[in-house]
Amino acid sequence: MSETLPADGLLGWSWLLIALPLAGAAVLLLGGRRTDRWGHLLGTATVGAAFLLALLCTVQLAGQDGTPADVELFTFIATGELDVTAGLLFDPLSAVFVLLITGVGSLIHVYSIGYMAHDPGRRRFFAYLNLFVAAMLLLVLGNSFVALYVGWEGVGLASYLLIAFWYTRPGAATAAKKAFIMNRVGDVGLALAIFIMFAQLGTTSYAGVFGSVGTLAGGTITAIGLLLLLGACGKSGQFPLQAWLPDAMEGPTPVSALIHAATMVTAGVYLIARSAPIYDLTPTARAVVLAVGALTLLIGAIAGCAYDDIKKVLAYSTVSQIGYMFLAVGLGPAGYVAGLAHLLTHGFFKAGLFLGAGSVMHAMDDQVDMRRFGGLWNKLPVTFATFGLGYLALIGFPFLSGYYTKDAIIEAAFDRADVWGWLLGGVAILGAGLTAFYMTRLMLMTFFGRRRWTEGQHPHEAPAVMTVPMILLALGSIGAGFVLVVATPLADWLEPVFGPPEEAAHAIPPVVVAAIVTGVAAIGVLAAWLFVGRREVPVTAPVRVSPVTRAARHALYADAVNESLFMRPGQWLTRALVWVDNRGVDGAVNGLAAGLGGSSSRLGRAQTGFVRTYALGMLGGAVVVAGALLAVTAG
Repeated sequence: MSETLPADGLLGWSWLLIALPLAGAAVLLLGGRRTDRWGHLLGTATVGAAFLLALLCTVQLAGQDGTPADVELFTFIATGELDVTAGLLFDPLSAVFVLLITGVGSLIHVYSIGYMAHDPGRRRFFAYLNLFVAAMLLLVLGNSFVALYVGWEGVGLASYLLIAFWYTRPGAATAAKKAFIMNRVGDVGLALAIFIMFAQLGTTSYAGVFGSVGTLAGGTITAIGLLLLLGACGKSGQFPLQAWLPDAMEGPTPVSALIHAATMVTAGVYLIARSAPIYDLTPTARAVVLAVGALTLLIGAIAGCAYDDIKKVLAYSTVSQIGYMFLAVGLGPAGYVAGLAHLLTHGFFKAGLFLGAGSVMHAMDDQVDMRRFGGLWNKLPVTFATFGLGYLALIGFPFLSGYYTKDAIIEAAFDRADVWGWLLGGVAILGAGLTAFYMTRLMLMTFFGRRRWTEGQHPHEAPAVMTVPMILLALGSIGAGFVLVVATPLADWLEPVFGPPEEAAHAIPPVVVAAIVTGVAAIGVLAAWLFVGRREVPVTAPVRVSPVTRAARHALYADAVNESLFMRPGQWLTRALVWVDNRGVDGAVNGLAAGLGGSSSRLGRAQTGFVRTYALGMLGGAVVVAGALLAVTAG
């Protein structure tokens, strides 16, 4: 990690990035119904102001050649040997995340003004959005693992509130609890990693940990890396903790766009990238990151091919694309920048796709079943155009955003020039073909073919407050990849964090990789057209399907596996412990108390209150004592 400078100028005010949306959340939650009329405007304004401040801070950072700025705020924890100072680190890595969070977040806030216009809880919704943005900004701006953890838990809380926003719906309430609990599993890993850092290094600050982690034993470094990975898997929906993310689609569509496309699910990628000095010292942990990314990539892509719910298809697409990012950062220095570049472009086109799905739902009375769509391209022209650009960027259409960033990951995988590199590259190419298949299937079922609408529906385009953010995100889908990879390489911007980019010795020429990936994607598009475009789409899903399709419809039985291996054994263990507690611990305590109570009751009955009874007792006692003394004397 490079040297830092004390923050001055606008960077000294970077704490306002967190304070603005946090203040907006506080006003909207504490102000109550008095803020209903203008709460949505305040919520949008705070995030918009944070975006403008982020731009100005980034300009100043660029003016000092990307040298990180350290902002000390106050002493957070001072007890014994633990001394944690609350502070912020504004460096090139945190800057790109701050711009993504506030930029895309601002567009989603604007979109939500129209999408939630008739919802009676709109003010509360914007309060939760502001709270989420503030927590996410703390997560990426904190200068220590403790600060990151506080933001990490804040993001978990805000996501729970947003997923369960329509809490009267059983599906939303269940999905929120599922997300909260599965995230807690990952959070335990992150907390344990922080405990080990403090126990072994005496510090949790990035500078302190990264500067001395090399003094630890290899096993300890590996343990820290694996525990950090567990935390990352929870937040980013990676195997084996991926099952919560598709269910979270029960929340309002802007939530899906903000949390599950552009920001929250990228927190795990940020954690791995920020912890690069740790993973650079543990090939074992890095290999596990690679395996998790490659496996999740395939799981998400296969599941996305079989679902008919438009939001769940996009959710499994997110699972798959985050898998690409994990694969990239697991490659080490060769893949850090590629993974982060794909993260940024993904933020544009996936957020645009989710907002487009929300526009389709807005036009179709909140239906999500693609089998009830069809023929919408001329009824929703703006949505069709913006959604189509996001689709092309996602499948890696030449010279759109995904073409540059996804190909860079595949190239980095092949550049390992060993059997694992070929395997990982092959998996990534297969994932590209599956992505093209399920996204083309979605496009055909939604916008083309026969109209399969429910009787009485009259689809119409969304208002401008919703379509303008979609248009702006579509522009990012077109050009963000070129800007980040060719025009102003992200590798140069991130040099103060990851060091100067190295010229890779390509095992396969990039032009050949691009041709192969494009060819495989074209096969995926063709296959979708043959299976869907040329056939009549039935309104109800076929029951007689292949075992592969059945498994894909059940997300490769991820829930069943989790229930069998973790949930039910956990329930049995809990019940056993409760039985032992009730019958063993409580039984012993209650038995002792009952015995003493019974004994005292029986002794109490001997206390009659009659003098003659006591005199007779004294006489009997005296006779017994005298008899004993005579027996001793005679002996």
